[in-house]
Amino acid sequence: MSGSVSHRGRTALTHIVLIAAAAIVIVPVAWTVAAGFRTQISLLMGEFFFKPVWFNFAEVLFSKTSDFLLNYRNSIIVGVTSTALCLVVATLAAWSLHRMRWPGWVVHIFLAWALIFHMIPPVALASAWYTMARSVGLDNTFTALILAHTTLNLPMALWMMSVFVRDVPRELEEAAAIDGATTPVLLRHVILPIIAPGLAATAVLTFVFSWNEFAVALTLSMKQTATVPVAIAKFAQDFEIQYTQMAASAALSILPALLLLLIAQRYIVKGLTQGAVK
Repeated sequence: MSGSVSHRGRTALTHIVLIAAAAIVIVPVAWTVAAGFRTQISLLMGEFFFKPVWFNFAEVLFSKTSDFLLNYRNSIIVGVTSTALCLVVATLAAWSLHRMRWPGWVVHIFLAWALIFHMIPPVALASAWYTMARSVGLDNTFTALILAHTTLNLPMALWMMSVFVRDVPRELEEAAAIDGATTPVLLRHVILPIIAPGLAATAVLTFVFSWNEFAVALTLSMKQTATVPVAIAKFAQDFEIQYTQMAASAALSILPALLLLLIAQRYIVKGLTQGAVK
């Protein structure tokens, strides 16, 4: 009897901890979304009950002075393109590291350097990248921003894809090679279907990191190429902070990542747990 009570107590404690952890994540997001439906006065007065308004979303999306839809388009272009580049380069690099005859120390040093580079704050690289982009005529262009985001997210993508490529059974590759499959055919028809969950998980995380990146986007972009995080920051002006419009734009910025998670949820869970299970 005492064992059953102890088990129930541990289960209840686990549920309480999980609920508390979920609340820590969900409550700030819910508060931000709700703030987008409030007036500035209601928000500043701290009213608990309020009448929802659509003014903030209309102002963000359709105001003549707002470029938010343009910024949204820019973020999608940069996020999708940099994610595609990261997936291609990371997959081929992981294949090279684990299937070509590199010495073990080369693989370890390469992955260690990728990890160290990923730990460098992006803002520390932004000024150097701006100088380089300006010197070759790429300042205020999508090319510079895409290359910068690809560089920032490539180490994470490489580490993730390295796990999935490493765990592909060599017997399948050897059987395909015996059947006369070339390396491109092997990658396309044997390797990619197996690591598809890993590709989905890596793609979503890379896109989200690119979508949320601020410091480099602020440095390398101007009005025509500014992304969503830069657009949200513009609501904090010199003499006024437009909290409710900032909240409305933040709520809208959640939609792409949320949509990706809903579409690829099954593959993401499988991909993130595949390496641990194996």
